[in-house]
Amino acid sequence: MMELIEANKDMLLFTAAAGVKVLAFLGAIMGFAGLLTLAERKVSALMQDRIGPNRASVLGFTLNGLFHPLADAIKMIFKEDFVPARAEKLLFTLAPMFALVPVLALFAVIPFGDYVMVFGYQLDLQIADVPLGIFFVLALSGLAIYGVFLAGWASKNNFALLGAMRGAAQMVSYEVVLGLTMVGLLMIYGSGSLQDMVRAQGKLLFDFIPAWGIVLQPFAFVLFLTAAIAENKRTPFDLVEGESEIIGYFMEYSSMRFAAFMFAEFVEIILVAMLASTLFFGGWQVPYLYDTGFIFPGGGALELDHYLVAALQVGSIIAKTIFFSWFLLVVRWTLPRFRFDQLMSLCWKGLLPLALLNILVTGAAMLLLGKI
Repeated sequence: MMELIEANKDMLLFTAAAGVKVLAFLGAIMGFAGLLTLAERKVSALMQDRIGPNRASVLGFTLNGLFHPLADAIKMIFKEDFVPARAEKLLFTLAPMFALVPVLALFAVIPFGDYVMVFGYQLDLQIADVPLGIFFVLALSGLAIYGVFLAGWASKNNFALLGAMRGAAQMVSYEVVLGLTMVGLLMIYGSGSLQDMVRAQGKLLFDFIPAWGIVLQPFAFVLFLTAAIAENKRTPFDLVEGESEIIGYFMEYSSMRFAAFMFAEFVEIILVAMLASTLFFGGWQVPYLYDTGFIFPGGGALELDHYLVAALQVGSIIAKTIFFSWFLLVVRWTLPRFRFDQLMSLCWKGLLPLALLNILVTGAAMLLLGKI
């Protein structure tokens, strides 16, 4: 009887912990995505020597434009929710969900820390440690293609359909390259779990260089980031929503349905930033920081409290995510748009052969070093 009570207690604690992690992590992601809508306009304003949005105010306070995301949300909620008369209404409604939900679900396998002890229980700082999490990322991210294509097709608008066809071709193509850039990491770290990969990056090469993915797979990082930007349909690869061409798979959408597509784009920025940090920059790892504190290569040590170590680890992944999110915004306002033929040629004639070559070189290097 006592064993049954203990088992129920453990199950209840596990369920409560999972719920808290989901609410806290996804809540932070949604809030950060909202701030990115302001940050993108502020970055462009800074680069173009403008002030940027600064008019929305509450009780006379503007906080340098901080209320604009809230104003945007209110505007979206009260706009007319227009549905074209000829549209496939069910698929027209489901398309924004297909675009947003798979992206949010992907955060479940991204670790935002190692673990923290709570009332004697070890709480892993990851919603779900899937053994093949890297394949889960690739599989679920592919579902977003349905949101793009269904939006264009269900609108019964030729220009929207053209954008959807571009989007499907672009996302399918760059999904292949995106997967191949991760193969080298799988070979080196020997695990498909993102948490295992991050822990493996805590080791030291030559007793002083962190074994981060950027050190072991620098070429794969460049290919990954390029493919990820294209997968996210961001400039310079925003052919699916070429505003100057009046083409876009969501051009018939308004109100909160349009907001779902827009929000999905900014959530994907955070996803790309977190994946780049996790796979290539140590994730939550801080160089020379271990469970007990800092242990430096020369023999010095600095003992730290367990909760301070956990806070530094979480702060590390947050800082790296903010940096890469900022970098993606800068790219958005720096590079001109490709032509569609250039976009596809870059993938199939450029990035794909280079990704395969990277796998070949990685395998040859591991064979020479006796790691196979």
